[in-house]
Amino acid sequence: MSQRRRELVATSAHRKTTSPYELAQVVHDVGRRAGLDAVGIASAEPLSEARRLLHERKAQGLHAGMRFTYKNPDRSTDPQAALAGARSVVVGALRYSRADPVASGDGPTGRVARYAWGDRYAPLRVALHQIADALNHGGFRTLVLADDNSIVDRAIAHRAGIGWFGRNANLLLPGQGSWFVLGSVLTTAPLPSASAPVADACGTCRACEPACPTGAIVAPGVIDAGRCLAWLVQAPGVIPRQFREALGDRVYGCDDCQEVCPPNRIHDRREPPSPPDEGDVATVDLLEWLELSDAELMARHGRWYIAERDPRHLRRNAIVALGNVGRADDPRVVEALRGAVRSSDALLRSHGVWALGRLGLGALVPAHDDDPTVAEEIGLVRAEMNLPAG
Repeated sequence: MSQRRRELVATSAHRKTTSPYELAQVVHDVGRRAGLDAVGIASAEPLSEARRLLHERKAQGLHAGMRFTYKNPDRSTDPQAALAGARSVVVGALRYSRADPVASGDGPTGRVARYAWGDRYAPLRVALHQIADALNHGGFRTLVLADDNSIVDRAIAHRAGIGWFGRNANLLLPGQGSWFVLGSVLTTAPLPSASAPVADACGTCRACEPACPTGAIVAPGVIDAGRCLAWLVQAPGVIPRQFREALGDRVYGCDDCQEVCPPNRIHDRREPPSPPDEGDVATVDLLEWLELSDAELMARHGRWYIAERDPRHLRRNAIVALGNVGRADDPRVVEALRGAVRSSDALLRSHGVWALGRLGLGALVPAHDDDPTVAEEIGLVRAEMNLPAG
């Protein structure tokens, strides 16, 4: 345990916590001193409304195969399933927005969503564990959850009075916006919970809806994951053709709906984002990505959610981005796409064929392929480019 952590635990331990309200104050004090931007407390009762919505949207196909909290809604909406005897949930929020790092390199690059520039869940977990230590010292059991499918973090944060659900389904903190990662401490401590959720403050604002490149916000607070670019780059298999152009240079995540959100813009004007952390990665070299080995890609980006833990999906994303932002007169781009269509992996070949068509490199489009998915892509591209059938 670090010296700072010992000091925080010692501070909380020496306070006389004769009531749940005093213990709650300790929790808030420890969380704030540990660097959290917001701390709230919710009851550990099942999240019945979140459960209903998860089941409903799953039945409607809006989850598009996404697992995470959709995998087992009955579990992810019941804190008791993660920690038997839980009576309260302490929720913490940590800001992750940073100023843009200086771009480097002269090749085509792919964009990374802000939450994934660096590991902001690491300091979040440290802060949550400090809260857990204080509660453990008081004789209560705890369980820290962050970026975990065991709990619907936005729903429990809403119950804890930290923020409201925006039209883009993100949780917005009053006066601070939505650039936050969320985590929880489940505990057997009987802490007083928030008296009421934060009221919806979006009002008539609909800035996020037209800003979504694919129209994934299908109703206030409802996202069709099958159209959401942030999910499409994480989903396994083929990226649907109709959304590839909209992906632009994105290779991981999408921030469009948050970038236009007025509370975020107002906060960033009032308090400009802090400089990027050392090692933050806002963009990646697409050509380099296609050259790296599996081990090298995972060493760099293994903390990301990568479909099936298979880096071929990162290469797939890079090929689509290359088709959108690469230049047909750049010999490095041409050679990279030649390599893609010659790959032993049909997933890469099919997206490589599409990228060739997107850049107008019809002479490099194969005439045929034994894989039906690749063969279908070849047929579509050749028809679009008025090339003779293979």
